[in-house]
Amino acid sequence: MQQTLVLIGPTASGKSSLAVAYALHCRQNGRPAEVVNADSMLVYRGMDIGTAKPDEAERAGVPHHLIDIAEITETASVAEFQARARAAIADCHARGVLPVVVGGSALYTRAIIDEFEFPATDPEVRARWEAELERIGPEALYAVLVERDPAAAAGIIPQNGRRIVRALEVIELSGGYVSQLPEWTYALPGVVQVGLELDREELDRRIAERVAVMWELGFVEEVRRLAAAGLRDGVTASRALGYRQVLAYLDGACTEEEAKEATIVRTRRFARKQFGWYRRDHRIHWLPALADDLVEQVDRLMTAPLDSGARE
Repeated sequence: MQQTLVLIGPTASGKSSLAVAYALHCRQNGRPAEVVNADSMLVYRGMDIGTAKPDEAERAGVPHHLIDIAEITETASVAEFQARARAAIADCHARGVLPVVVGGSALYTRAIIDEFEFPATDPEVRARWEAELERIGPEALYAVLVERDPAAAAGIIPQNGRRIVRALEVIELSGGYVSQLPEWTYALPGVVQVGLELDREELDRRIAERVAVMWELGFVEEVRRLAAAGLRDGVTASRALGYRQVLAYLDGACTEEEAKEATIVRTRRFARKQFGWYRRDHRIHWLPALADDLVEQVDRLMTAPLDSGARE
């Protein structure tokens, strides 16, 4: 039977290393496995340090899909990512390979593994609303959304310019917009979701440590180099955690230490949101991220009879 392993959890919880460790375990037991990236920022070439992108040594010979497939000036689309990820997963299944999907956000993970349809899009309509966002700002554009579709506006925060633009685009094209996520229904065969959990104190410590290592590895220089290559023109890439803060430093809006601290604070905030999103999914099997036998625990879940719920 075809299976799809999905590893999720907050940033700095160890998902990437577990994915490689489990893939190597599968190989040793006669079943090939490959990693399918579900993090929207790992797709960008050159964004390596700030995204904690696994290098060749860390990948340990395990094939990784959907990494370094886009330029920083390109705009990421969840719908396009969904299509690419599902194609990679289908290719793995066709070759008798276990796909190990490693997710960074609930939206991207769910778009890949669940029944998840996206409304039509029109580049000209979107460009017009993006120009309006640039002209008047997110909160003023939010007022336009409230006037056109109060129900849609209720599910979007006034500061989220990208979602406001998308909602206005869809409303113009189809007459309505639904901000709620669909029901919990898998679109892929044999899905087993495994979540890594850490207590808040340990997660905060890991995030601060990761950011410190980013700076030691030359993160500021990476952002400086990418800025010269057009990072500021990338609607998606320029807003990535850490990159946005360092760009502010390079633009003179804050000190380097303030950019570093802001990266830690915002990453911690994002990690808490990640936990909140994932906790709503009753199908996830949660495991302690610091367990010594994580590979074995994942293997037991993969060989157990499939059910519709999750074991706590």
